[in-house]
Amino acid sequence: MDLTQELTKALAELKRITGITLEVNIDTPEAAEQAVIQIRCLCTAYKEKYNKSDFLQGLMTGGIPAYDIAERANRLHINPDDKRVLFLLESRHIDETVSEILKNMFPAQTKTYLVPVTENTLALLRPVRPGETEADSRRIARTIVDTLNTEALAQVQLSYSFIFKSLADLPEAFRETSLALKVGKLFYSEQTVFPYNELGVGRLIYQLPVTLCENFLKEIFGPDVPESFDDDTLGTINRFFQNNLNIAETSRQLHMHRNTLIYRLEQIEKRTGLDVRLFEDAMTFKIAIMVLNYLQSERNH
Repeated sequence: MDLTQELTKALAELKRITGITLEVNIDTPEAAEQAVIQIRCLCTAYKEKYNKSDFLQGLMTGGIPAYDIAERANRLHINPDDKRVLFLLESRHIDETVSEILKNMFPAQTKTYLVPVTENTLALLRPVRPGETEADSRRIARTIVDTLNTEALAQVQLSYSFIFKSLADLPEAFRETSLALKVGKLFYSEQTVFPYNELGVGRLIYQLPVTLCENFLKEIFGPDVPESFDDDTLGTINRFFQNNLNIAETSRQLHMHRNTLIYRLEQIEKRTGLDVRLFEDAMTFKIAIMVLNYLQSERNH
């Protein structure tokens, strides 16, 4: 019996996806129909196992051995030796609108891959063009955030990695980018873009043992360590720090009388023993607040 049109199409699809050519001998229409079903199942299974997104996700999380990277990448028509940068963006919900906007920003011909990580986290793996630097990565990161905020009304925070030369470096880039996103959200929540190499003292605090942090706070505040500070107090202090401890400029920006600002600062000194108008005390207070935030995060986790 000759091959049916459906069976011919299924065999062609199998060869296109897997490179495998099969010879099928059938003698009844029922056998042809069964063969079509089996071939389509084989195509589906192959797609699931060798899907680009699944491959890159497994590679980022360390699920693919180094010796298997080049072969599987070539099979999926991914150049393993292109220079790339990894962006990791997080929003409350990554929906189809966000994905479509990113696909429009980075069309298929750019060989940029979108890789779902969790419900609210998406990785974007982009090749680096000749002459591009980390300054370009920062510009692209800012463009992504601004575009999604404007077109998808999505509040997005984003981190990005160093430029790496091979897919074998993707797991390390993912670790660095994930760390940047966690540290950035925890210690620099007023920002939306977190470069992997600008985490400052936040990187150090994030990796400290909890016991050491608790001892540090007791040393600063004594036995009555405050659990937190209200938003108004923290907002005032942060603006004061951003203005390099300049009382006049801070009161102007906050539309606050100079004496009111001084009163608030004095109240903080009474509560903590730290006069944040002095550089050393201001630095100690800032680090203590970061440690408090870290401990609170750990307790919630």
